[in-house]
Amino acid sequence: MKIGFVVNEVVTERAGYSTTHMALAAHKRGHEVYYIEVADFALDPDEMVHAHAHKPPARKFRAASSFFKAMQSPESGRERITVDMLDVLMLRNDPAGMGPAQSWARTAAMNFGRLALRHGVIVLNDPDGLSHASNKMYLEQFPKSVRPRSTITRSADDIKAFIRAEGGKIILKPLAGSGGHNVFLISKDEPNVNQIIEAVLTDGYALAQEYLPAASKGDVRLFLMNGRIMEHGGKIAAIHRQGSAEEIRSNLTVGGTLGKVEMNESMREIAEVIRPRLVKDGMFLVGLDVVEDKLMEINVFSPGGLVGAGRLNSISFVDMVIDALELKVAHLGHDRRRYTNAEIATL
Repeated sequence: MKIGFVVNEVVTERAGYSTTHMALAAHKRGHEVYYIEVADFALDPDEMVHAHAHKPPARKFRAASSFFKAMQSPESGRERITVDMLDVLMLRNDPAGMGPAQSWARTAAMNFGRLALRHGVIVLNDPDGLSHASNKMYLEQFPKSVRPRSTITRSADDIKAFIRAEGGKIILKPLAGSGGHNVFLISKDEPNVNQIIEAVLTDGYALAQEYLPAASKGDVRLFLMNGRIMEHGGKIAAIHRQGSAEEIRSNLTVGGTLGKVEMNESMREIAEVIRPRLVKDGMFLVGLDVVEDKLMEINVFSPGGLVGAGRLNSISFVDMVIDALELKVAHLGHDRRRYTNAEIATL
């Protein structure tokens, strides 16, 4: 199997990232692995998609740290490949992580991935589905029963009205954002409310959500693959994320700690309610952020925490991802004409 992993930049990747562990797992099995930066695609006159890709050295690696070090060193080869010849293209880049000067890069992977579909490459998650799910407004397309009350606006007056309607306390965040950037808990007596709202609105539209008191105890990052909860032997791919006493955000990127999660009926119900839409949109691998019985966010681009979930449960959930990719390639080998990309994404 030939598999390409699209990332923002190789230099900004880390050894502990899920993408690194997926690439290493595939490399260990003898698959051809490539890293492709969002700036490295090209469409040639031959109407084929190409890319200047990084390829790990053709030797064995035991640890993600040594594999990652080799990927970022001159030892890693860089060659111009034909993306259309890949079996799988994994879109693991984070559009929200691109700065204002790189606005062109936010849709590049989706657009080139869409072109690669023409030649039978399996692109995950499905690029058309990703275009619908490119910001937090995607959550609003799911039933009210599983999501918090919210408003999306660029009006400071609307946000203040929502604060009053919610009894004086809300969560405010950018509609397009990730990693806990510019996420605030706002109370009605907050002296800097105007400055906070202004700061969030500089990123575009704002998402104001009802505050759930249970969020003070953290949230659960729950992974779904092929539209269903990832689990093996009764153990689920999930982590409990807890922020510090002074920090409302539980994201691991801002110092959150992780702990083990036991499955409950609320999580199963949420997963079942949203499953049809995820399957329809070709969302192969997603991370759900859950507080009690409410779904706070759906992470569709490069949800982190899968490696941590595996360590907590002594299970390689990353290997389960590679298993699923191998199965999809095998299905297409039998009869490629039967499936759309969105269908194969969650098969």
